[in-house]
Amino acid sequence: MHWLMTVLHVDSTTELWWVVFGFLAQGMFTARFLVQWIASERARDSVIPLAFWYFSLAGGVMLLSYAMYRADPVFILGQALGVVIYVRNLWLIYAKRRNEV
Repeated sequence: MHWLMTVLHVDSTTELWWVVFGFLAQGMFTARFLVQWIASERARDSVIPLAFWYFSLAGGVMLLSYAMYRADPVFILGQALGVVIYVRNLWLIYAKRRNEV
């Protein structure tokens, strides 16, 4: 495990777990593009499925948590703004569905 900590530039097991969490967060965030790509290929049109916004929100919140742990103000600002946008898009989607019923 020492070699992994050296490669990832961490000094404690806690930091190692935060870096692992950061990689998982980035994976979640990246999955949204795969979901969007697959949905667009199936529709033969550019579409943004609901799952895209959920992956965006989950990945954004996870990356924001990681950024806050790392105390990176640039990263925090970028992810915080994204989380607000993802929540707003989900809100708009569900408001439209409520009005259609």
